[in-house]
Amino acid sequence: MVNLPTIDMIRTGQNIARLRKQAGLSVRDLQDVFGFATPQAIYKWQQGVALPTIDNLVVLAAVLQVRLDDILVTDKAAQIQISA
Repeated sequence: MVNLPTIDMIRTGQNIARLRKQAGLSVRDLQDVFGFATPQAIYKWQQGVALPTIDNLVVLAAVLQVRLDDILVTDKAAQIQISA
């Protein structure tokens, strides 16, 4: 058995909201950075309903001045059997 990390979407969303606030940014600020017509994607990230795409995650880390690992919250609960 091998433990594989999974992304905890709810806690990652809470983390995005916390890091955004710490950086002094509003949802509208992030909306402008990403060029989104509406703030819905940002709200979905913060609610843990969706995750940023990898390219948006890289930009988010740069804007928040943190590492990718500082944004994502993982859980090692998943176990799988790997056959050789």
